[in-house]
Amino acid sequence: MKYAAKRILMLLATMAIVSFLTFLAFDLISGDQATAMLGTAATPEKLAALRAELGLDRPFLVRYGEWLFGFFAGDLGVSASYRQPVWTLISSKVLVTLCLSLLSFLLITAVSIPLGLLSTRWTGGPAAAAQTVFNQLCMAVPAFFTGILLSWIFGITLKWFVPGAFPGLSVDFTGSLRHLFFAAAAIAIPRIAMTVRMLRSTIFSELQKDYVRTAISRGNDRTAVLYRHVLKNALAPVVTFLAQTMAEIVAGSIVVEQVFAIPGLGRMLVSSIANRDCPVVEAIVVILAFWVVLSNTAADLIQQAVDPRLRLGGGA
Repeated sequence: MKYAAKRILMLLATMAIVSFLTFLAFDLISGDQATAMLGTAATPEKLAALRAELGLDRPFLVRYGEWLFGFFAGDLGVSASYRQPVWTLISSKVLVTLCLSLLSFLLITAVSIPLGLLSTRWTGGPAAAAQTVFNQLCMAVPAFFTGILLSWIFGITLKWFVPGAFPGLSVDFTGSLRHLFFAAAAIAIPRIAMTVRMLRSTIFSELQKDYVRTAISRGNDRTAVLYRHVLKNALAPVVTFLAQTMAEIVAGSIVVEQVFAIPGLGRMLVSSIANRDCPVVEAIVVILAFWVVLSNTAADLIQQAVDPRLRLGGGA
């Protein structure tokens, strides 16, 4: 409990720093929300009046405090480009990115662990060499290129989905999931390869330990020892690694959403940066940062839960 409380406090402190730096960064760059809203019609008089209306003429710390309070209250401000509340714009996109991230995580978990166990059967020869080369290839190819290949094969050639035509979760849930599946696969493939290599390595490391040799020398079947004892110990670091991949999935989603034209947070972030829509960018950056920090915190808590040495050491 003490370790969990410490990690939660660190999460809150990290998010406070991230939110402050994000707000400060957009306060320092040239131009502001008033300039973006007025566009070519901006004059010194109009800018001054709109800045006073939006409260941009007040001290920085006052504006930051009001923005932070509003953020926790669900008021993320007004978009400079769309003239709509930010939460109204991004609420549906949060759900899309969440579905994409969770689907990616499920694919990584469901595919990598069985493949990792299967790969331990190939300890030498052409099969092991081919598996190593394929793993390295999957890790080396970036997600956006994998996404382009999947779109070409399954979208354009096989016509299993229509590239660039995301139907929307509320319109066609099944069709949207089919569309998201291939985007999730593009994110998951390199991380599946990493997880398989890590699981294979940890299993082989466990197989060299004394308790395995003792169990086998007593007549226990090697496969039974692998599943009953070795796998349990080998999965501890892998579970932590899988929890940490959620942070990487968020970054991968931003790229893959562009390839598949998925209307998620990543795509809106890119367009809002191009339009200098500061309120939208600030909100999305803080939400994504919270997602990353929460994933890392969950990974630390899971590692502390599955590793007895950390529990005995008080989480230090």
